[in-house]
Amino acid sequence: MGRFFNRERFGNVQIAAGFLLLVFAGQCAWLVGHARLLISEDPYFFRAEEGYDQWHGRGVAGTPTVSNPCDSPCEPLRTRFDAEHSPLWYLIASAPLAFFFSVSQDSWTWFWLTRAPYVAFGILLGGSLWYVSRRLYGNAGGFIALGLYCFSPTVIRSSSLWSAEPQIGAAWGVFGAVFTAIAVSHTLYAPREVVLWNWRRIVLLAVSLALAVGSQFELTIVVPLLLGFMLYLAPERRSAAVAILGAACAIAVGLIFGAYFFHASLFWRGLLNAKLIDVIWPAFAMAGAYRQVAKEIAESGPVMAIMVPAAIIGYLIWRRCRYFGNTAPLIAALLFAGLRVGSPHAANSVYSLAAVVFLFVFVAGIAADVMETKAGSMVSAALAGLVGANAVWNLIKLWSITS
Repeated sequence: MGRFFNRERFGNVQIAAGFLLLVFAGQCAWLVGHARLLISEDPYFFRAEEGYDQWHGRGVAGTPTVSNPCDSPCEPLRTRFDAEHSPLWYLIASAPLAFFFSVSQDSWTWFWLTRAPYVAFGILLGGSLWYVSRRLYGNAGGFIALGLYCFSPTVIRSSSLWSAEPQIGAAWGVFGAVFTAIAVSHTLYAPREVVLWNWRRIVLLAVSLALAVGSQFELTIVVPLLLGFMLYLAPERRSAAVAILGAACAIAVGLIFGAYFFHASLFWRGLLNAKLIDVIWPAFAMAGAYRQVAKEIAESGPVMAIMVPAAIIGYLIWRRCRYFGNTAPLIAALLFAGLRVGSPHAANSVYSLAAVVFLFVFVAGIAADVMETKAGSMVSAALAGLVGANAVWNLIKLWSITS
């Protein structure tokens, strides 16, 4: 225990990161409390209700088997399979309610418990983002990424379900899958038996994929991205990379099958009805679709309207910035931003949220590189001012929309 609780793992840096995540959780709780006062009817009530019914043996969520808990004859809640989400999406929403049989659906308890998983996902994604950014870019990069994340209106709204769909879990799954795959790839040249040695990371990769794809079928698109990263990082161990990714995908499929409570016919029919991509190809020729994506990125924090273009320019003109640690999050962000361009009519797209999260990492990486130049002191002061001003702006807006 003494080796685990040491200053390297739990020092001032970790305490500061924990404080920022605590502030983030406080902002989410503030919105949840005011949403209960402002919204008389939960727009995502059906999600928790179907999951709650599945936990208690009344069908499988997202399929025509779920019925209303009404007097006979019961009418089904839905007549077709959910083409976008697996039952996992519903089970997560209702997980805190699974062992409560007497919680009124009109009570404060129901309302808070159905939002608690997403606040938890938001905190966990923030911790993952800080950990990855700190490992890649040092303390400065970690805190820039975390500072942008913890005061991002987009992330806070998604985590508290304030006029936003519950997509933060899917975003955490995508983020975890990308960087776990990268971490696994860096171990492929070890002299030990690679697949067995990496079993923990394989399981973590599988859980991340199951969370992402189980929450949003369209996020299956992340699998070829992972394969591309793994083959690039381990060109001489491609068979091992394919085997690891294949094993992770197989376990992820098994986990999603478990979300159907192992009903093979429902699982198969659910997959047949799943919508794996929802892109309108003519949208790529529409200038308005690109403006919409730019607007959504700027809405993740006003400072992003400055830092993202500056980071991209720096990446293009400064060779020092063009290494894999910066390129990987940029590629992921461009992929999801591109998919968002192709689906402009979807409200609160998970693609936009995923793109923003990867952009936080990319911006932090470029900023950390610039801070190591001769002008580092001046750049550090400017970045501290920008990130601080972004935080103050978000807190003021948070107060104004709930007052």
